[in-house]
Amino acid sequence: MQTNLAPEFKNTTDGQEAEAILRKCVHCGFCTATCPTYQLLGDELDGPRGRIYLIKQVLEGETPTRKTQMHLDRCLTCRNCESTCPSGVQYGHLVDIGRKLVDERVPRPAGESALRWALKEGLPSALFGPAMKAGQAVRGLLPAALKNKVPAKQPSGTWPTRSHARKMLMLEGCVQPAMMPNINSATARVLDAAGVQVVLAPKAGCCGAVKFHLNDQDGGRAEMRRNIDAWWPYVEPTSGAGVEAIVMNASGCGVTVKEYGHILKDDPTYAAKAARISALTRDLSELLPAMVSGLQEMQPDMAQRVAASAPKLAFHPPCTLQHGQQLRGGVEKSLGALGFDIRISTNESHLCCGSAGTYSVLNPEIAYQLRDRKLGHLQDMAPEVIVSANIGCITHLQSGTATPVRHWVEVLDDALAAR
Repeated sequence: MQTNLAPEFKNTTDGQEAEAILRKCVHCGFCTATCPTYQLLGDELDGPRGRIYLIKQVLEGETPTRKTQMHLDRCLTCRNCESTCPSGVQYGHLVDIGRKLVDERVPRPAGESALRWALKEGLPSALFGPAMKAGQAVRGLLPAALKNKVPAKQPSGTWPTRSHARKMLMLEGCVQPAMMPNINSATARVLDAAGVQVVLAPKAGCCGAVKFHLNDQDGGRAEMRRNIDAWWPYVEPTSGAGVEAIVMNASGCGVTVKEYGHILKDDPTYAAKAARISALTRDLSELLPAMVSGLQEMQPDMAQRVAASAPKLAFHPPCTLQHGQQLRGGVEKSLGALGFDIRISTNESHLCCGSAGTYSVLNPEIAYQLRDRKLGHLQDMAPEVIVSANIGCITHLQSGTATPVRHWVEVLDDALAAR
């Protein structure tokens, strides 16, 4: 796509990166077929091609409006379009740049600004845990919209105490320890069973995605640098700490940490460190094939035992896993090899469930339409449990169904515990 940058953008990092991305787009429109908001709303400007055109206009000097901002806000950043695009357009990076430029030029109403500030400052805050605990204590009295965001209190489970030669760092996350603590402890127990010790860096916190995608990009980068500083003593090549990877059990965090190298590429102090952190990062599902082999060796009868007792599972692959990280099929294949009856919908499994970080708070009408559409396809398989790989998807889907929605690692942990 031919692009003529306005003088104010010609020699900027954002302008040059955006121009390189725009030039790959041939405006073919394949992306519209897999865009959730275009499927719901039918508006060209609520699809990737239309949003790319809006961003191009801004970069060429046209003044954006509240309407421009609205269409960019409606994007889930699910990156389904990236999986579809035959030209390799990095739409996720482009829309981050576009939102930044538009928000610099279009003021938001006070109420909207206040909500976005509360989300970006509140979710990664140390106060989130106590606030969630208080919400769970009065959950039955909460209005439906708020109750949907406050899951019932969950036991955290025991943390393994054995030491292993193999060690991996794990990011606890900002909301997961308060909302669903068993996901982290289940991850530690499953890795322990596979001979891997989970290590936590006390000073690591939010991955930075919440602030970065709410257009506090400087705040997001600050959180990324803090995590790098927290992890560096464990992964620095001469440290001798023996940490071989950084494991992520929330795919939304995983896709962000894998992009630290890109986001901080122009930071002279952190660029090289960020690239190493990204290279060491693994989604938990990427460890599954090796874990399966080890578990099959230790427990030869596991598949038969699991097949006889485990619940029937329907798997919802989060967008951050299948589109952001381009990881598909691994969970279903590996859990199937361990005896689980796990299936993925043949209808629209590629589409977003509507959670998308803070999207379900900021755009609830669209988010709940997508949730109900997704649950309809999942319920067609009559599962006993729905499993996913991201805290946001799990919470969002659970708000619309009585069928239990869990992280797949919790189900695997249950099967190992039954042994």
